[in-house]
Amino acid sequence: MQIRNARPSDAAAIAAIWAPIIRDTVITFNPVFRSAADIAAMIAARQEDGHAFLVAAEGHADCVGFGSYAQFRGGQGYARTMEHTINLAPAARGRGLGRALLHALEDHATRAGAHVMVAAIGSDNTASIRFHRQAGYIRIGTMPQVGWKFGRYHDLALMQKILAQG
Repeated sequence: MQIRNARPSDAAAIAAIWAPIIRDTVITFNPVFRSAADIAAMIAARQEDGHAFLVAAEGHADCVGFGSYAQFRGGQGYARTMEHTINLAPAARGRGLGRALLHALEDHATRAGAHVMVAAIGSDNTASIRFHRQAGYIRIGTMPQVGWKFGRYHDLALMQKILAQG
């Protein structure tokens, strides 16, 4: 397994991982599909902003997972607080790739001066809540009925981890 910076050539593989998550789940509340071109632009924008957009690759295969982070909410008051996303292909789940991506994102964010990392998780996604708890995140609260997908409202759990004291 290799964790590396995403490249524009990874965009199609990332789109293929993301599409069924967007189409079939409430892992994300966003119902809008992202094209490879959209994702390539997102990779460039995150990296230009000094944030990470990483992929997990195995052998010579295309990426089997990705993770990125960006500032949590806009404005200078949140400039040291980041929010991340991690998604894996189904065959890559349960093998430590998500944990490796999370640690790499946290390390990058810490080196870039971030203080807090936020995870915003659909409250029904107990696997992700457990994953983040095991990684040292604490649940801060729940925002009831803030997400809308598949014809109903969904709650959002907010978790955070202090990356650096000071």
